[in-house]
Amino acid sequence: MRAAPVHGRAGGGGPAVVALGGGHGLSSSLSALRLMTDRITAVVTVADDGGSSGRLRDELDVLPPGDLRMALAALCDDSDWGRTWRDVLQHRFSSSGDLDQHAVGNLLIVALWELLGDPVGGLDWVGRLLGARGRVLPMADVPLSIEADVRRADGSTDVVRGQTSVAQTTDHIEQVRLVPADPPACSEAVAAVDAADWVVLGPGSWYTSVLPHLLVPE
Repeated sequence: MRAAPVHGRAGGGGPAVVALGGGHGLSSSLSALRLMTDRITAVVTVADDGGSSGRLRDELDVLPPGDLRMALAALCDDSDWGRTWRDVLQHRFSSSGDLDQHAVGNLLIVALWELLGDPVGGLDWVGRLLGARGRVLPMADVPLSIEADVRRADGSTDVVRGQTSVAQTTDHIEQVRLVPADPPACSEAVAAVDAADWVVLGPGSWYTSVLPHLLVPE
């Protein structure tokens, strides 16, 4: 199976924009940017370790799909087709079994990754299904972890590990780093940044959605 052609970029109008971020902040940016241009590339953090994404990441050793799914949903076509598939992707199961709180889109994305052996190709296929007005890419080719050096109220120091824990800590964060420290950047994402008219960083959680983009050496 070959990679899908990217929908909504060739011949599109407006400036070429790359939006860097993750989670709800990036989704909000994309919802606004799509009103200005069809030439959008979302570059998404891949350090999520909670919820459905964390479970799939741990069990299948894949990139966490949740933030990528949200970015794709934000770029869906305005037709009934696009909006229906957006709702399908965002739907979460509610059960007493293993599917509880898994998002359909997370499962679909991971299934395409396994079939294609290509994270970017899998995302392009989902984008085509949605009629997405732009492209969604991972920040790096491997799943990442976030570590933070923190100082507690009593003056002691500690290391907080994992995106979820870093996002929730109430201690003063002194330094943040990625694990691995020099991850391979997604080559398509690097090319998109090089060719962009605008690069938008954030909004979102500074330590877990925004700053990680600045820590990738490439």
